[in-house]
Amino acid sequence: MAALATAEVCDSNAPLLLNGDLRVLQPIFQIYGQSRAFFGPIVTLKVFEDNVLVRELLETRGEGRVLVIDGGGSMRCALVGGNLGQLAQTMGWAGIVVNGCIRDVDEINVCDIGVRALASHPLKSSKKRTGEVHGPIHIGGAMIRDGEWLYADSDGILVSKSELSV
Repeated sequence: MAALATAEVCDSNAPLLLNGDLRVLQPIFQIYGQSRAFFGPIVTLKVFEDNVLVRELLETRGEGRVLVIDGGGSMRCALVGGNLGQLAQTMGWAGIVVNGCIRDVDEINVCDIGVRALASHPLKSSKKRTGEVHGPIHIGGAMIRDGEWLYADSDGILVSKSELSV
């Protein structure tokens, strides 16, 4: 299935927007990576200035999923860099959304995945292996749960309780 246009999804799904089954993330994310539009089931991760669990998840088969990382909005270091972007592409992830920073932007921009992040930062994160996998997270003004669906394009990012059809 081709990626859905987020503006069209919003226009044709007013009841889902009203009842909260479809949410629009605040327009705070910058666009990186080759895939300007991407979608897939969500895997959630909550970490703070520590990317060990990010690597561990991206080392698993992505199968078209999207890793959504609540990095606490930290602007003090990067959670994803060029090596992890390449790993995500190799392992079949559709995309990564980071409520925090990335680095190695030029390397990430040649990866055939979609990446959204608040900004770039040259400093790498710590390596303590702390965080929570598969729990609910709150980013971009919306609650996001593991297994929901994310749709992203140049207009924005949507999160849906279930898979949407054309």
